Amino acid sequence: MFTGLVQDLATIRNVERSAQSSVITIETALASQMQIGDSISINGVCLTATKIEGSLITVDVMVQTLKLSNLGNLNVGSQVNAELATRADARLGGHIVQGHVDGVGQVVTNEPGDKWQRFAIQIPPQLKKYVVNQGSICVDGVSLTVGEIEDSKSLVTLWLIPETLAKTTLGARKEGDQVNIEVDVLAKYVERLMTAQRDVQ
Repeated sequence: MFTGLVQDLATIRNVERSAQSSVITIETALASQMQIGDSISINGVCLTATKIEGSLITVDVMVQTLKLSNLGNLNVGSQVNAELATRADARLGGHIVQGHVDGVGQVVTNEPGDKWQRFAIQIPPQLKKYVVNQGSICVDGVSLTVGEIEDSKSLVTLWLIPETLAKTTLGARKEGDQVNIEVDVLAKYVERLMTAQRDVQ
């Protein structure tokens, strides 16, 4: 489990692609805190370290993850948001993030303001029912608060504060860029329980 509070701007150092998977090597300051088998969130995707050498970690990315996320677009030199799995004794500063991406959204607007940026993304239509005003959403591994929703266009507007702009990749995202979306897992559990209850009746 993660919190959506990015701990490092990591850099892709090698990508080996095949038909069904990719092997990615990432340079991150978090490597010193990891062991082989540990989980790390890369752009919001929970991955397992298979090799660690100094500041480099290697992860395997399976075909299903490549289909559901933007990790297939990564190249050598790409920057990514990285976060270690949260500890039970740590503050939950963001929200509950599983690292299980629900779909890929597209950046529509990333407009600078005086102290923040207006960041609007179009999410997959099937995900908008899980998004509420002032609720939580995870974008490329970053926990954000929903500012506005335009259901007719599946458009979600968020406001990026200076801290987010400085410590994540979101400030550099451009119109048309793809971003990983994970909706609040609590909404999915509520939907599942309500559906199960209707089926019983």
